[in-house]
Amino acid sequence: GRIPRKLSASIVRIVKWLPVIITLAFKIWVYYAYVYHLCFRTVTDDVERVLYLIGYHILFAFLMWAYCRTIFTETGRVPMKFKLPRAVLQKLEESDTAESEREILERFAEDLPITNRTMTGSIRYCEKCEHLKPDRAHHCSSCGECVLKMDHHCALLNTCVSFTNYKFFLLLLVYSLLYYLFIVLTTMLPLIEYFHSGGRGISCLHVISLFFIAVIFALAVSCLFGFHCRILLKNRTTLEALRSPIFLSGDDKDGFNLGKYRNFQEVFGETKMTWFLPIFTSLGDGSSFAVRAQDQLGSRNSANSAETSLDFGRIIP
Repeated sequence: GRIPRKLSASIVRIVKWLPVIITLAFKIWVYYAYVYHLCFRTVTDDVERVLYLIGYHILFAFLMWAYCRTIFTETGRVPMKFKLPRAVLQKLEESDTAESEREILERFAEDLPITNRTMTGSIRYCEKCEHLKPDRAHHCSSCGECVLKMDHHCALLNTCVSFTNYKFFLLLLVYSLLYYLFIVLTTMLPLIEYFHSGGRGISCLHVISLFFIAVIFALAVSCLFGFHCRILLKNRTTLEALRSPIFLSGDDKDGFNLGKYRNFQEVFGETKMTWFLPIFTSLGDGSSFAVRAQDQLGSRNSANSAETSLDFGRIIP
């Protein structure tokens, strides 16, 4: 017979968490291999051992802090002002032409800060969530809802990287890169000694595995980090890097580009002391964003926009 719906949903949820569980198991092994087999079984100098342990645990703590903030921060729900009332939904259901649907959505969007459009120039509407999509928001089939400033869905984290956790994700990449580089540098000398002495045993195997795995991960993370640095400074999401956002004037890959420093501030905030801490400091509310040029704003929406110290919703000349 068929699997009950609740049981099926539970199985799906468990399967989605498997990559996170596997990642955590891997981190536990790395911790065990580094602390026990490298620091306590391989390194003989007490000062060197203490320095290794202090440096490792500082990086490990920041990595896990950013990791948990990325996974467990809510992706951010679309504000209720974008939700279509039952009366408007009824009109949409009764409309028999695309043009009439477009007019209904345009009327409802008159007082909303919306600049993005579909390929046909219409207001973006999510039939599953029954609301208009704020700028840069997209529906995630894995999360089952629309996500504010969606960058991508990460299966390894079982969450969407979006407006609310993008800073944490970037810091996770920074700390991960430093973490694996630290492991590479501190296992290099013991590894050379193992090769010269023809070392054997379980600790030797763990340290060698740790070194090569750290090299692979450092290279992989550096590539991903380089990509996100590039799109961060251009104020694009991964989705926007793949397909340019569309405005009334047409598609524009640099539509939200305010200049490198302002782009950086939009994600990391204006207080320099908190830039490298996994605490939320991003600017704006995730549903409206500053745009680069006059012709990207709709005449109906342009008057509703000015909000934060970084000119969210306003025109940046």
